Amino acid sequence: MWFSIEVFDGASSASLWSDAYGDTLIEAAFSNGADDWNWHRHTWGVVLELSFEDEAQFDRFRNALPVQTALEAVPDPVSGIIVYKGRGGSAGRVEPRRPRPLAGAGAAALPLPQELFFDEDDLFDQYRSAHVLTPALAG
Repeated sequence: MWFSIEVFDGASSASLWSDAYGDTLIEAAFSNGADDWNWHRHTWGVVLELSFEDEAQFDRFRNALPVQTALEAVPDPVSGIIVYKGRGGSAGRVEPRRPRPLAGAGAAALPLPQELFFDEDDLFDQYRSAHVLTPALAG
């Protein structure tokens, strides 16, 4: 049965926190019956995944003094830690995410009207059609 501890970056890096407290957490996990563990580093923090036979072993691990000390020392103690049952941030979703709505009401640039673009020949044709030349002026 897998349990995860996600620690987010805060005033300092979660990677530094994992370097400082990682050995203590792993030792406490195996002292309380863990049979596997994984660290995952992300751009936003770290995830520690621990495997125990049952919830009672995880509860003993969670209540151990070294674990409580480590969890209280996370970089953002208010909103920088999540502890839950299951594999962590690397596990992915069972089904793909639905597409998000477009930002900005889906606005896109429209093509410019063709009337804004002309060449000199078209301009001359427009002038000639507007001014009818009489035979006296033409010759």
